[in-house]
Amino acid sequence: MKRLFILLLALLPFALSSAAWAHFKLNLNVRIFHILHTEDGLEVYFRTPMSFLVADKLGPLGTDGLPAPAPFTTNRLEDRKLMHLIDWASLRTDPLGLGRIAAQELRLESDAGLLAGEIVAVQVHSVGREPGFATREEAFGALQTGGAVPGGPEETYVGDALVDVHLRYAGTTALASYRLSVLSDPGLPRQEETANLVLDYRGETTRTFRATGLMAEPISVSGSTIAAASTFIGSGVLHILEGTDHVLFVICMVIGAQTLGALLARVSGFTVGHTVTLSMGFFGIAPSAPWFIPAVETAIALSIIWAAADAILQRPGRSRSNRAAVFITAMIGLLHGFGFSFMLRAMLRADADDVWQSLLAFNIGVEAGQVAIVALTWPLVVLLRKMPERVWIGARGAVAISVSIAAALWFLERATSIIGAGI
Repeated sequence: MKRLFILLLALLPFALSSAAWAHFKLNLNVRIFHILHTEDGLEVYFRTPMSFLVADKLGPLGTDGLPAPAPFTTNRLEDRKLMHLIDWASLRTDPLGLGRIAAQELRLESDAGLLAGEIVAVQVHSVGREPGFATREEAFGALQTGGAVPGGPEETYVGDALVDVHLRYAGTTALASYRLSVLSDPGLPRQEETANLVLDYRGETTRTFRATGLMAEPISVSGSTIAAASTFIGSGVLHILEGTDHVLFVICMVIGAQTLGALLARVSGFTVGHTVTLSMGFFGIAPSAPWFIPAVETAIALSIIWAAADAILQRPGRSRSNRAAVFITAMIGLLHGFGFSFMLRAMLRADADDVWQSLLAFNIGVEAGQVAIVALTWPLVVLLRKMPERVWIGARGAVAISVSIAAALWFLERATSIIGAGI
């Protein structure tokens, strides 16, 4: 039974290893909503990947064995794979068509019921040619040409296209709060990871809300600072819990600490370090060269190997001082903080007046996730230490060795990406 328990602990890191690149996943699963309160009602500007609008709208199979194309798309086989391309001619014939789809799937509800929106403008962009959309001004500019659809490359995959939509909800003034949701379920890979950013503008005040996934469940939007910040706290918790490399590093800190005081010193150092670089990276105070992100990720992998080795080498009565532990984990925290900041920077590039609150709330969420890991693992460590010494040494070694193997594989993979970046 004891051997089985040790084996399960050894296998745990591999069960979690699928998210090793959690910071820098390359996808288009981002939606941004700018919602302005005006004297006439609500003006909604939002950007969404085109796939979210049409992926679930393929027609029945035809005589050629292929499904009928989704609206404003064409199909073709490439290497026996069904590919979907934009039908630019169809879009030019019906330039507001994608806007109608978006308006049907986007739901705004107040206490008085469902709000009805009018389509003002639609723009379709191929990725790499799209204008900015992070700020209110950029959203205005992206849609200022009305209902025209730019040409773009004649062959553009639907997965490489973004759609900007401007909707007007007249007669909906003085809404203290409302609920926002999206009906579509496109069935796309990793759609549950979709990052949704909602910016609510009330005069000179902006509140930023964050949601993950398809938003089938409505999120409540209001002028409340606490309500907005709570969405970023939740995002911070999820980010550290879903970031396998961070989880494994914290676990190694726990099993390597001989006392609760030593553990608190390690956690404190790590917190100080990643708080500093999380803020620096978010505000662009970091190198922008292509090699920097993979270099940070590679260094994070090395830090996990160090933490695992440190956990194995700890001996009763020979632990380093708390001051040294704080310094070392703070230095490592600097690396992990950049990892947090790159993800947050990609998610929250908006020029909102509550950006500091959002950043602080995200950091609080990261800390809450870290505390949760410690709270779950430290009691188990204490329990194992009360067992015969060979049980504790075996369990600790099994975890540390398996963590080291996983981190070594990440190191090799990430080091290769540095070479690919031109170093």
